[in-house]
Amino acid sequence: MQFFNLSAFYFFYFAAVGVYIIFLPKVLHDIGYTAFEIGIIFALAPLMRFATPFLFLKHIKLDQKVFKTALFMSIASSIMFYFTLENFYAFMINNAILGVCLSLILPFLEVSAVKNLGKEKYGKSRLFGSIGFMIISLVLAKFLTQAHIALHYYLATNILTVIFALLLMRSDVEHKAQKISEEFSFLKYWPFWISLFFMQMSFGGFYNFFTIYETEHGISLEMTSYLWSFGVICEILMLYFQAPLLKNNLLNIIKFCVAITVIRWLMLYSYPDSLTITFISQSIHAFSFGLYHSAVIIYLYSLYEDKKLAQQFMYGVAYGLGGFIGAIIAGWVYGEYLFIFSALFALISFGSLFAIKKRVN
Repeated sequence: MQFFNLSAFYFFYFAAVGVYIIFLPKVLHDIGYTAFEIGIIFALAPLMRFATPFLFLKHIKLDQKVFKTALFMSIASSIMFYFTLENFYAFMINNAILGVCLSLILPFLEVSAVKNLGKEKYGKSRLFGSIGFMIISLVLAKFLTQAHIALHYYLATNILTVIFALLLMRSDVEHKAQKISEEFSFLKYWPFWISLFFMQMSFGGFYNFFTIYETEHGISLEMTSYLWSFGVICEILMLYFQAPLLKNNLLNIIKFCVAITVIRWLMLYSYPDSLTITFISQSIHAFSFGLYHSAVIIYLYSLYEDKKLAQQFMYGVAYGLGGFIGAIIAGWVYGEYLFIFSALFALISFGSLFAIKKRVN
């Protein structure tokens, strides 16, 4: 039952992410937001993901009470989208609140998933998130005729996410207080954190502007949704079959995934209007997200005693600060050279990995 509930949680959580990432930028663009304003909006939630974990170093404990509060606040933020969409500043604040909620929800359940499912089953549960992301990209592309339709889908998927998260809480006992003998430190593994940061920075242009980038180069919105879906299908296949790969040296796996991501961004820069090349670049998502994410989660799990806080900071530093700055820069430089910048950031991430000394199998 826990495997089912966790898989359902991933399904609806990442379906909501799909609405947010794929369609909301297009919605904002269509109602008159500038590229820079879109960059600001989608930078705020990641910024909150970065800032929030610092409160948990000494002042707050991420327990079930805080987790449940974050779940219900995420629903409230989703409802407020209807009232704030047309106002840049109100919508900006609403996204910041949502970012705080998201910075708590996924890290809380990721630790439990790795601990209870292990390397073998983690990917098979997590792949349902990719399926949810893919299905929403296909369905909503056909029905997105006005802005509020995207908001309907986001609210519905968010409510279902909360339902299954609450079911997981019912079947899981409160985590016992963990006696930590070692203080959490970024400096001890600083090259790893730098690599995480720049890797996610490189995704700023992709997550926030890929739909706009491709449609402006003559590819239809429906075909762009197929491109998103194809990337997710490749990711799903990797998540299902990755267990044997994760038995090898995790650091080498991470290096390979980052290196091939550099190539991916260069392909999008060089051939933005080539459907064949773009599909090939999307297939690399199996490595640059699917295998990379699992390897990073498990590698980080081995580095720190306070595993829950480590996961919070992973989402904060990578998807938070990295996503924030990546979105800001993508909004500034949007145009012909967007993915040159992405490739440069991924290259810095790749170089940083060679300063890491601790290897984990």
